[in-house]
Amino acid sequence: MATEATLTKREEEKLVVINDCLSRKITKAQAATILGISTRQVKRLKSKVRESGTLAVIHRLKGRQSNHHIEETTKDKALTVIKEKYADFKPTFATEKLAENHNIHISYGTTRLWMIEEKLWKPRKQRKATYRSWRPRKDYYGELQQFDGSYHYWFENRFVDADGYPIEVCLLASIDDAAGKITRAEFSSNEGIIAVFTFWKGYIELIGKPVAIYLDKFSTYKINHKAAVDNKDLLTQFQRAMGQLDINPIPANSPQAKGRIERLFKTLQDRLVKELRLENITNPDDSNKFLKEIFIPKFNEKFTVIPAKEGNVHRPLLQGEKEDISHIFSIHDTRRVNLDFTIQFKNNWYQLTEIQPTTVRPLMLVLMETWLDGSVHIILKDFELAFILLPEKPKKQRIKQPIILTTHTLNYKPPPNHPWRRYAKTTP
Repeated sequence: MATEATLTKREEEKLVVINDCLSRKITKAQAATILGISTRQVKRLKSKVRESGTLAVIHRLKGRQSNHHIEETTKDKALTVIKEKYADFKPTFATEKLAENHNIHISYGTTRLWMIEEKLWKPRKQRKATYRSWRPRKDYYGELQQFDGSYHYWFENRFVDADGYPIEVCLLASIDDAAGKITRAEFSSNEGIIAVFTFWKGYIELIGKPVAIYLDKFSTYKINHKAAVDNKDLLTQFQRAMGQLDINPIPANSPQAKGRIERLFKTLQDRLVKELRLENITNPDDSNKFLKEIFIPKFNEKFTVIPAKEGNVHRPLLQGEKEDISHIFSIHDTRRVNLDFTIQFKNNWYQLTEIQPTTVRPLMLVLMETWLDGSVHIILKDFELAFILLPEKPKKQRIKQPIILTTHTLNYKPPPNHPWRRYAKTTP
């Protein structure tokens, strides 16, 4: 029988929302908006949770094969025939011939998917429509945040480089689609992943998780490459982090699509520049304090509108998300463990220590996490590995190395010149 321990993050999120609805913290309409389902389905889920508890949010077919699955033997037979006789056929025609000549009855859509998987058919890109219509605001506060960065001479001639030239500074800002309210704004030196992660980590810890974030196709947020359409391995760091938090990042196809944030920057490039001049603020640090304490509250009081529906659909971080927040908002890379249990990463060499929380073998892939504070953490199977930062590239050892590292000392004594002995053991 399924238990709470078997819940996925999505199921856990659904259970939290339904329980909030049962305790009247949120309405059925708000729950429907957060979960992306109808209010009728929310009503059904409420009844099921009352009757069955946790089991209500777990799909009955979880862990079982679909009732409508196609046997692997049928798939293998169909693909073999297509490769031999119909490799240059279009999916519709190939489907007809499979039924007509080989008594294999499958749908056109199934044939098309199988042919795409085997690279026998290349799907055509749909032509994008150029017509655009005015999109109405979202209903709830927290349902959609429009986010972007704007490079501008915010401090005019008061913030200059060593040669006396004015410096462009990036202002990162988010605005609520329903209320037209600035939810967060912060000056940064750039719009890179570290700055963006710092921005959203602070946002989520202070305000909560929005349902969706609308942003442009700048490479921080979406890889602008045709290969990224079907290749999930090309997900950017931002998409990966938002996926872990169950936040939907929506890339805009044009500046007009996220017009609210574009108009906000146009307004700020007029009003904020003048306000900073009046306050004689000359650097980003002082301006961030001014934004938080004075400008944003004053701006929101003047320009915020009342959302169509009352309520806040921001979600608090789950306990597991709170514990993993630094792991989520970090830059992820993969590296392979060398035969001497060293790892090379960004011109540095890391020596794994003899005792590890999990078994480590040479040539295994590990996750290298670079946290926002600049520290490096090595992760394997959800365990953080202990290591020593070596001052230089280790010399080749002409001695027998241990075959694995594990949770206890092996019958192996490293020689005096081994990095484990030469360098003091430090905690990562």
